[in-house]
Amino acid sequence: MERNQDMTLFGAIEAGGTKFVCAVGSAGRGSLRTATIPTRDPQATFADVAAFFAEAADLGPLGGIGVGSFGPVRIDPEASDYGRILRTPKPGWEGFNILEGIRAFSGVPLALDTDVNTAALAELALAGPAVRQLAYVTVGTGIGVGFARADGGLTGGFAHPEMGHILVRRHPLHGDFAGNCPFHGDCLEGLAAGPALIRAWGLTPSHIPEEHPFWETEADYLAQLCMTLFLTCVPDRIVFGGGVMKQERLFPMIRARTLELLAGYLQGADEAAAMEARITAPLSSEPPGLIGAYQLIERRLRT
Repeated sequence: MERNQDMTLFGAIEAGGTKFVCAVGSAGRGSLRTATIPTRDPQATFADVAAFFAEAADLGPLGGIGVGSFGPVRIDPEASDYGRILRTPKPGWEGFNILEGIRAFSGVPLALDTDVNTAALAELALAGPAVRQLAYVTVGTGIGVGFARADGGLTGGFAHPEMGHILVRRHPLHGDFAGNCPFHGDCLEGLAAGPALIRAWGLTPSHIPEEHPFWETEADYLAQLCMTLFLTCVPDRIVFGGGVMKQERLFPMIRARTLELLAGYLQGADEAAAMEARITAPLSSEPPGLIGAYQLIERRLRT
């Protein structure tokens, strides 16, 4: 007999490069309890993750735990290293297995995907029937893009997409800034993620004056990403989240620049009114990666 998932509690972990957000609840009810844990080395971080779930045991047993993890991470359940963090500049994390870190303190079923894929799942559920495919972009410590489709599909093959590392046209206002990516230098993430902004301009996004060239360069780079997404994957909606995108001034600038770059070529993405609906902030009242992690484990247990 199938378990009534409306009454079942699940764990959710949004594992980010800056912080881990842990929760107990469900996709339908939301989170009953959450905790934010600074991301340090794996051992210290997972000691706090284990402590949160041990303390949350008073809420009742869990049916499973869903995880949306920063990448690159092996998300193929058939792979021998399923759950392992791959090449990353984050000290101590390369080679660490996220799922083994959870199994050390819990024996419940687990489901894993990228943090941006799980966020895309959550945002798609809120977007309405007109949105058949959605791309979720996070711009924070890094830049990642995830996808979700109304038919239940997620994007991935031998690995998950790493669109934060596409090459973009350098903006002239960036001068001779070499970029911050240890692998590619001036890829999108190397030019437009949070650490790159600090290194290039010496300022954080929340403390940048309105007349600063950051705004034009950042909007241009992210508009180039939007153009690439619209021309390749054709998502009905692109949702931007992450710490840098808390600067809401960027949204109209990205929409306007995307229109300029597309130059009227793509019908359906050739008017300002269309861009208002196609490039948006998140709708989820909780971190979308967290809600998507609930959806991920609930979906796995239904199949």
